[in-house]
Amino acid sequence: MKIHLDEELKELHKDILKMGVMVQEEIYKSVDSLRERDRQKAEEVVNADKRIDELELVIDEKCIDLIARYQPMAGDLRFITTGMKINAELERIADIAVDISQRVLELVDKPLLKPLVDIPKLSAIAQKMVGDAIEAFVSKDVELAKKVVLSDSQADKLRNFVQDELLNDYIAKDAKTADRAVPLLLISRYLERICDHATNIAEDVVYMVEAKVVRHHPEQLK
Repeated sequence: MKIHLDEELKELHKDILKMGVMVQEEIYKSVDSLRERDRQKAEEVVNADKRIDELELVIDEKCIDLIARYQPMAGDLRFITTGMKINAELERIADIAVDISQRVLELVDKPLLKPLVDIPKLSAIAQKMVGDAIEAFVSKDVELAKKVVLSDSQADKLRNFVQDELLNDYIAKDAKTADRAVPLLLISRYLERICDHATNIAEDVVYMVEAKVVRHHPEQLK
């Protein structure tokens, strides 16, 4: 029975990795659609969400089925329950990519308010955090997972900088810029939320490998 469980856990591992790759692609395309002002690319992200939702349900059902049939213990149980959590986090990240693309669709026919400098930087941080969090899961790399968690403060600072600039240098000085500034402000918030979800994934990896709860307990990262 253990041999069968091990094989099915490998398949589950592949499914979660597939989900991670799909989600990373949607993040990239959503921000790329902003940079290129590409309506078609933004719409592709919105339309791809259904496929990701369907895969999330498949992975969840597999996890529940594995627990019901094998009643796994210790490390195997942690892997399955962590897989369910990571699956949910990835689906939420995909939803945020859709949110970004919807804001791009609001902006695509309007003159650009300002050169895009800091939002692409924030996007790069978000994409790296998600990629590293998934890599930490794949390789069971606790040290990489901890680096992801510690990177979140950098994303917070950049998000705050973008928001302050848009609010104080544009909206406060000229209310007519709001229709172009607000979508950018929301996109910065969305990207920071992606970083939060990547942090959650990394914290779940630490729990999966070390059975140590670090969420809300940063002192446990040391």
